[in-house]
Amino acid sequence: MNDPSGISSFPMPHVEHRDYEKLARALDPFGVARSLADIQKAWMDHPLDLLSTLARFSGDVVAMQMHMWKRALGMPDRDVAPPRSDDLRFADPEWSTNPFWDSIKQIYLTVTRDMVDMVYEVPDLSDKQRRRAAFWAKALFNAIAPTNFFWTNPVAMHKFVESRGQTLGRGLEQFIEDVRAGDLRMVDPEPFHVGQNLATTPGAVVFRNRLLEVIQYKPVCPQVHEVPVVLVAPWINKYYILDLGPKKSLVRYLLEQGFTVFVTSWRNPPADMADVRFEDYLTDGVDAIVDTAKSICGVRSVHAVGYCLGGTMLSIYMAWLNRRYPNPDEVPIRSWTLLASLQDFSQPGEVEVFLDEDSVSELTRMMTRRGYLDGREMELAFRMLRSNSLIWHYVVHKYLYGETPPPLDVLFWNTDGTRMPAAMHGYYLRELYINNSLVETDALTIAGEPIDLNRITQPLYAVSAEDDHIAPWRSTFRVANLVSSPVRYVLSSSGHILGIINPPVRPPKRVYWAGPARRGDDPGSWKASGAQLPGSWWPDWVTWLAPQRGPMVTPPPLGNDQCPVMGEAPGRYVLEQ
Repeated sequence: MNDPSGISSFPMPHVEHRDYEKLARALDPFGVARSLADIQKAWMDHPLDLLSTLARFSGDVVAMQMHMWKRALGMPDRDVAPPRSDDLRFADPEWSTNPFWDSIKQIYLTVTRDMVDMVYEVPDLSDKQRRRAAFWAKALFNAIAPTNFFWTNPVAMHKFVESRGQTLGRGLEQFIEDVRAGDLRMVDPEPFHVGQNLATTPGAVVFRNRLLEVIQYKPVCPQVHEVPVVLVAPWINKYYILDLGPKKSLVRYLLEQGFTVFVTSWRNPPADMADVRFEDYLTDGVDAIVDTAKSICGVRSVHAVGYCLGGTMLSIYMAWLNRRYPNPDEVPIRSWTLLASLQDFSQPGEVEVFLDEDSVSELTRMMTRRGYLDGREMELAFRMLRSNSLIWHYVVHKYLYGETPPPLDVLFWNTDGTRMPAAMHGYYLRELYINNSLVETDALTIAGEPIDLNRITQPLYAVSAEDDHIAPWRSTFRVANLVSSPVRYVLSSSGHILGIINPPVRPPKRVYWAGPARRGDDPGSWKASGAQLPGSWWPDWVTWLAPQRGPMVTPPPLGNDQCPVMGEAPGRYVLEQ
């Protein structure tokens, strides 16, 4: 056929199917559309099951209509889909007392519940596929909640009228400020300054290399325990979560109990550190701070503490040491503590929605081009895990209500993220999250040594948090099955941060469970059989440390000839952006 436009003669490139897949991964690295498409296809392949599910949903629609009629006529009635106890979006009485707003709430909650249930019940998909798709379905419904929009939020409209429009005016100002900052800020950064009102415990930098500074803190007691405490902080965020302020500082608490304390202050790696490997954090990081503490204190062994990723590395380090020192008495760590740390990654919690073979491969390619993973991208991923409380709460309260977020130090620390070197982070995601290699005997070789957690015999104190969505406590409990150490396991109430940064206060804010954990113990049975204790687990930890802490001695000086003082705490690396 004649084509006067000439379009048919234009050379069209040949595009392979794999090229479309590559483009899809680039546009959707976490596979959101792919997960939801899998659900749709599975239901289409099982039409009878779909009809049965839709019939149940139609019953909920009828129940919802009856509820709305009763409320319109002034009659009381139970909610068809009541909000969860921790869902504060509909806490204002207007959502329950006003029939119109109650109907809006019920339509949203009923549809959300039934649609998410459909995802969980889809046939012929793996549990992981269901969990991934359900997460993204909930994230979508969280985003379109009526509370997030002015015209469907009665509280926002009331505040607008009462303030004569000032709430939206202040909200617009905050929106513009956040756009300029390139972030939905949970806290105003202006009141916080590291070294002035954060990380203020006196100390000195006594060692520095390309990866970390080692901070040694000044003693506050005339006599100290001979064995020092070495804190291995996570390098996903900065170390001062362990030294937020005088009343929330784990560092200060240990000093007051008579310990000499050292902490890792990791460098915020630039692009030229892209080739830094996972094992470099062991040899030039954990091993370096242990050697520094031993040298300054003149001891053969220390007590080591690892928090989150720092705890995962400490576990690997303990296996590495026990391979290098066949005699356990020669291992330079006498006992160790894990804080909210995973070793078995088979069920890592909701973070698994971001981690499958395709998403890790795409993330690795992106990090390779850039040299690192930006801390803001990681922060956004973790905020997505709790989108209602960490994203939409701030959208509503800042932009619709015109409220200024309170100056919370924990939230400021959470936004003060760090980059991850490309080589290190790619290895970490693939070998631990995807392959779960740490639980397999000798599946990993780190710094020349096969890693076998079962070789570890040094006493272990393991702490987790009941509501931790980053290191779920039932997964962290499995460490008792992986090591040969005697294990005292502690479960604190609250989450990944507040369950750990939990100083003793009166009246007590939280509770904890504590007791020995043995191979084969079931976490639910362990918790049910233990006593619930009020307050902080910190005093219990210090009591447990008693047999390992050595005699009382004169405090060591800050630094020595081999590890000279290089400056005052908090040092240089923690200030890098």
